[in-house]
Amino acid sequence: MNILFMGPPGAGKGTQAERIVGEFGIPHISTGDAFRLAMKQGTPLGLKAKEFVDQGKLVPDEITNGIVKERLAQDDCNKGFLLDGFPRTLQQAEALDVMLTELNRGIDHVVNLKVDRGLLLARLTGRRICKACGSTYHVMFNPPKQEGVCDKCGGELYQRSDDTEEKVGTRLDEYISKTAPLLDYYSGKGLLREVDGEKEIDTVTAEIVSCLRGSL
Repeated sequence: MNILFMGPPGAGKGTQAERIVGEFGIPHISTGDAFRLAMKQGTPLGLKAKEFVDQGKLVPDEITNGIVKERLAQDDCNKGFLLDGFPRTLQQAEALDVMLTELNRGIDHVVNLKVDRGLLLARLTGRRICKACGSTYHVMFNPPKQEGVCDKCGGELYQRSDDTEEKVGTRLDEYISKTAPLLDYYSGKGLLREVDGEKEIDTVTAEIVSCLRGSL
């Protein structure tokens, strides 16, 4: 089964992806992981990507697409895969269709986790991190016993600069504007599976599994 996972920052994609790949016995592939593997293996595309990464520049689509294709061609993807974080644009989606056709594969399901913007803001701006040991808390969902103090080491908790409401809001707006065409694209192909990501974690997992198995 070949699955694409979509959803805005804070929707719980990482948590759900881990559960789904365990359920179906397929690898979880993110562009970041694919980049790191290609660079570690020293493939020609991996070396090209490293040049851009080392300079703090965005890796061009041509290289990104090639690295994703290399990863999808590996043996552990023969029974399927869960692709997370790619495609991000309509152009990448079209390129993915081409590379999958060349690999004699296709996308079976596109799972989109839907979460209200207000809840996403609460989830993303509520994160707090210990300066001393790096432990992570959340003011709403996983608060420390004492406000501003780490339970584990007593270190000071802080909010990352990119977790402020203004910056999170910008990230969410950018995601929505870029992915709306993708959702339309996959909906038009009859591949889109919308799942309510606001429910309890176990419930969301069960609904995703039911949705995927029901379409087999």
